[in-house]
Amino acid sequence: MRRTGVLIGVIGVFAAALALALPAAHGRETADPGITRTSILIGGTTPLSGVASAYASVARGAEAYFKYVNARGGVNGREITYKYLDDQYNASITVQQTRQLVQQDQVFAIFNSLGTEHNLAIRDYLNSIRVPQIFAATGARTFGADFRKYPWTIGYQPSYTGETAIYGRWIQKNKKNARIAILYQNDDYGKELINGLRKGLGPMSSRIVMTQGYEVTATDIQSQIARLKTSRANTFMIFATPRYSIQSFIYANRLGWKPRIFVNSVASASNLMEIASDAGHNKRVNGTMSIQFLKDPTDSTRWAGDAGMKLYRQVMKKYLPRGNANDVFHVYSMASAFSFVEALRKAGKNPTRSGVMAALAKLDSKKNPFLIPGVTVKTGRADRFPIEQVQLTRWTVNRKGDGRWVRFGPLQRVPS
Repeated sequence: MRRTGVLIGVIGVFAAALALALPAAHGRETADPGITRTSILIGGTTPLSGVASAYASVARGAEAYFKYVNARGGVNGREITYKYLDDQYNASITVQQTRQLVQQDQVFAIFNSLGTEHNLAIRDYLNSIRVPQIFAATGARTFGADFRKYPWTIGYQPSYTGETAIYGRWIQKNKKNARIAILYQNDDYGKELINGLRKGLGPMSSRIVMTQGYEVTATDIQSQIARLKTSRANTFMIFATPRYSIQSFIYANRLGWKPRIFVNSVASASNLMEIASDAGHNKRVNGTMSIQFLKDPTDSTRWAGDAGMKLYRQVMKKYLPRGNANDVFHVYSMASAFSFVEALRKAGKNPTRSGVMAALAKLDSKKNPFLIPGVTVKTGRADRFPIEQVQLTRWTVNRKGDGRWVRFGPLQRVPS
């Protein structure tokens, strides 16, 4: 009897420990956290404050789209709750808040967290515990290329390497006398953009005559722009986030520097270009080149009557009425939210984390309403780059001083 009592006691202790270790079910139909019969909880981080707060709309637009989906029955009867936290564009805070979302809030997946360094900082952790890291909001190539090592991670937007390789190829073909100066964020994000440009330039990579980096904590980059001007470069690459991109245009104009300018896509939103243009007074913005894969809400001429843009404005009006409907980052976030909803539907009526990751590896959609015609969202067994088509675009100012992006040339496949 004594041995039986001891055994019962041990079993009781083990059962109690197991109960503490496992998340409470609360009516869940699967063993994975974040799922109930009526809801799915996802989370992420984004800079709602600080030097990169212009990206706050990357989270807010997605939240608005999920509210739109929820009002129409959700996904297989489940409403999506999206909890996003402010990491101030600080990777160490990203790590803390991601752990909170996973361990305390018990999210089903981390979705749409923004920033290269920030997503790199949490990738090992999330993969070690098999929590999906879905549509990391960065173009770093590693989030598509290294899926075998990190099977629980996937990016969304075109790769930075491929983007700047396209710029390099255009320069090689059209600007043989280029002398190239580069402003870049001094981290993996900025360095990858430079590496992609070198690949695209090929034998012309020696035409890069000066580079100047800045730290993410910098308040001002006037000295970097002044140094770049001394290089006598006639081509200026801006590989920066919005705040520093705007400063680059302003300081180049003040210094009387007149190069051909390229700006990476994450800082090329029309609303940012309008700020940089200083109500048409800054002529340096005219002719700037970038890439485009999203519909531009400021281009009323091209998208008048477009069903996707009508949906976008409908969602903004009802679910984000105080948001800036001309902010292209809202469009980006709705595009990624749309693709997440598609994957969640494909994962079935009782989605699991592994089931969603399997669905994300089989995306094949030509109907994302927020992407320009011809751009598909497609992945495969050996392809984890969802968006791989873009079009070159040029900022064009009319006689009234109004500017807009004008796409030119064919749709291009982004080299991975």
